[in-house]
Amino acid sequence: MDSTQISTTLATLFRELVDGVPRDPSYMLNTGDVGLHGSLEKLSADEASRTSLGGASIAAHVDHLRYGLALMNQWKSGVKNPWAGADWTASWKISRVTDAEWDRLRRELKTETHQWLDALSAARAMDETQLTYMIASIAHLAYHVGAVRQIDRGARGPTAEAEAEAKRASRQGA
Repeated sequence: MDSTQISTTLATLFRELVDGVPRDPSYMLNTGDVGLHGSLEKLSADEASRTSLGGASIAAHVDHLRYGLALMNQWKSGVKNPWAGADWTASWKISRVTDAEWDRLRRELKTETHQWLDALSAARAMDETQLTYMIASIAHLAYHVGAVRQIDRGARGPTAEAEAEAKRASRQGA
């Protein structure tokens, strides 16, 4: 597999998680899923401030993703070790957000995800560490998409049953 194929695959998986799957094929989410950004748009600041069983708020998960991707974007821009001195605890202290703070968090996350998507899309030679960071960013994102959707059912995408029904209906209409 060459670097173009690897970059295309990484970008496809990441894009599906953040921007959704309007139609087949889908790899990580069910067809018709709106992805992380679409899910977050459904939530108010009050909903983003909720927690699950005393855990972190959705806003905390969003800020954690934003922060981590900002560091990844610094790394792809040439900063040798943007993680030196990183404060991974700050995001987890966010419990409540205002409407303005929630709008800002979603906007900043969208900026960071699309910058990182551009980095994943760019074909280039990668060493093992670089490829591992890129793959890990997708797995990390997938974990937090799941966490957000566990905290608030309104953020969830279509079920496998709904996807199967849509496919049956599509085949019958064809």
